[in-house]
Amino acid sequence: MVERIPMSRAGYERLREELTRLERKDRIEVIKAIEVARGHGDLKENAEYHAAKERQGHIEGRIMDLKDKLGRAEVIDCSAVDCERVVFGTVVSLMDLDTEEEVRYQLLGPDEADVQSGSISILSPLGKAMIGKCVGDEIKVTTPRGIRQFEILDIARPDAS
Repeated sequence: MVERIPMSRAGYERLREELTRLERKDRIEVIKAIEVARGHGDLKENAEYHAAKERQGHIEGRIMDLKDKLGRAEVIDCSAVDCERVVFGTVVSLMDLDTEEEVRYQLLGPDEADVQSGSISILSPLGKAMIGKCVGDEIKVTTPRGIRQFEILDIARPDAS
């Protein structure tokens, strides 16, 4: 059975655009670079050729990875999620009970998570601990800094954040 990857519409489109760029631009550029490098003679000691071949390998690997992720993507409309409980796509406001600092994160897929921009993966320790919880619930999370406790203050849709 194929394991589905939850993904927002925006995350799906970003991966799709990257795949298109790799297939239509980067792949063609690296093929041309290989052709030029071949024209420079002995391939055994041609650093330009080896660098281009290595780049080609990275591009082809990323193309395969993106096709796999896009093929398994389960695109979720984050603007229509239920806000009774924490689910994929919701924006959750938390109070760190140790520091009394308030933080706000949107729960997204592993390929979309970016703590600096306010999103975390549903597969992260904090993401897993929040799933299914309601406003007022307290959660304990084991992090690299030790066990941390949070209280869920608010659950909202991303367009309401």
